[in-house]
Amino acid sequence: MPRILQADVDEVKSRTNIADIIGERVALKSAGVGSLKGLCPFHDERSPSFTVRPQVGFYHCFGCGESGDVYSFLRNLDHLSFTEAVERLAARIGFTLHYEDGGPAPETAGRTRLYAANAAAAEHFRAQLLAPDADAARRFLGERGFDAGAAAHFGVGYAPKGWSGLMDALIGQGFTREELTTAGLVSQGQRGVYDRFRGRLVWPIRDVTGQVLGFGARRLYDDDNGPKYLNTPETPIYKKAQVLYGLDLAKREISREHRVVVVEGYTDVMACHLAGVTTAIATCGTAFGSDHITVLRRVMGDDTAAGEVIFTFDPDAAGQKAALRAFADEKRFAAQTYVAVAPGGLDPCDLRLHRGDGAVRALMDAKAPMFEFVIDQRLAGFDLATVEGRAGALRAAAPIVADIRDPALRPGYTRVLARRLGLDLPEVERAVERAARTGSTSTSPSTPRGAAGAPSASEGTTDPALRVTIASLPRSADIERQTLMGFLQFGHRLDAELVARALALPFQHPALEAVRQSLVGADMSRAGWAVEAVTSVREPYRTLAAELLTGEFPARDDAHAVASATDLARRIVARGLDREKAELRGAIQRVSPDSAEGRALNVRLRDLETERRRFVGDV
Repeated sequence: MPRILQADVDEVKSRTNIADIIGERVALKSAGVGSLKGLCPFHDERSPSFTVRPQVGFYHCFGCGESGDVYSFLRNLDHLSFTEAVERLAARIGFTLHYEDGGPAPETAGRTRLYAANAAAAEHFRAQLLAPDADAARRFLGERGFDAGAAAHFGVGYAPKGWSGLMDALIGQGFTREELTTAGLVSQGQRGVYDRFRGRLVWPIRDVTGQVLGFGARRLYDDDNGPKYLNTPETPIYKKAQVLYGLDLAKREISREHRVVVVEGYTDVMACHLAGVTTAIATCGTAFGSDHITVLRRVMGDDTAAGEVIFTFDPDAAGQKAALRAFADEKRFAAQTYVAVAPGGLDPCDLRLHRGDGAVRALMDAKAPMFEFVIDQRLAGFDLATVEGRAGALRAAAPIVADIRDPALRPGYTRVLARRLGLDLPEVERAVERAARTGSTSTSPSTPRGAAGAPSASEGTTDPALRVTIASLPRSADIERQTLMGFLQFGHRLDAELVARALALPFQHPALEAVRQSLVGADMSRAGWAVEAVTSVREPYRTLAAELLTGEFPARDDAHAVASATDLARRIVARGLDREKAELRGAIQRVSPDSAEGRALNVRLRDLETERRRFVGDV
């Protein structure tokens, strides 16, 4: 495959704000001068250790050690090739790439073609919704309170009844049957290849960046013997355990409000958004699970108990089962979890249709803590009028109370449980304490690892024992560490001669010396120099270099950071000159001052004093 011209690779990167790309996946907050921080997308963590420096186009996780530029982020997170990552960003900014052979862009195989095929299919389905034979689809939407504007907003479309309408249209656009099969748009049967979605209302399922990954389709006709809802099968880009319908539309409000509403279907998401609950999302043909939680926590910035996750469940047996499944994973959230059940068992779509937008908003305001809902579900299975029933209910509900994370709430709910069961408070307290002590909790083994249910900061993709990090450096290396941090982060703002003079002096700590060597001779005025310097550091010190580039530099603002980095550079130069002066004075004492060697040493000593005044001043 032809290679993209390096000049174009550099140009696309220089035009791309890495914070915009990462910010679509991770809620980022300010973390000092020129730094942003969020929950790492490469490993599960409770507190944010993933740092982004937009000015230098670099990210680094202090937990797992992952680091790189915007291309490596897309390659690692979306499993793209380098060429695919460059082409995706180029398409995003409307930049035309050129290739080494001077020819046009190649027809890239792999995920890029799958994304393109899905995007083309989404447009085809949307156009078909306006066709005369889509009356059943339009009637379905209208009967549920959705007009043409709502359908357009969510990209809803229609797949006609024919066997090959989509396939013929996309082959006409240059896609192959193999690509359409891999994308899950067509299926292989005994009589050949045919459209997977036929005679159905179709919702595009997008990732957090808005790219179409697959589709969900609802049966419309009585002669359709397929399932009520049919989704795209597992493909290289569609993983149902990781995708959430509506997340592309809800992500900004979820990040801003630190609140998410989990509903059960596509029309429920539409109803919630149209009613003003714009943080609603839904799973796609699978139960809400740990992978969904991982995605949501990053988008929410879920690192405090101030956030809210609200689940809406049907009151039937399936809904109760879904609630218990969700409760098994609820401790993975730092946010508080709630359940909202509409009166009469209406889902959000029916609630909006029958009682209006206000009723949907009121449903979310009337939420109850999830553990309270689960306690009620556990007690409902026992006859509390009998001794045996109350004993069984206590055994079933005590682990739930023991699992309540807020210690201020646990005693209150212990009393509530005692009243509900009609038992003495000490008896219930003992049962709760016994459940906590024996570990017979209500959660599944998927509870996060580490203290207090959180993964430790050192967990990640790389063995921490093999990494040299800032935390492993002794206090005696503070000046060298801070100097290199200042150079990497603000070198383009510093006096080039002063920086070069400081970098000409060897550092005492071997790890920092390895980093210093990678900076010597670097053109700090050139965009991307710091990232190149970090990647050139030899192992096992590259992680340390990445931390120095992304770590929080102690300064109030950009101007103070430059002043501080300049002062550190002067201190390094002063240290080196003072060390050389001390060696010269010792040498002078060992020779005759009138000798040629003595006179040469004194001249050098005077030169050092002049050099010190020039570079160091009063330091």
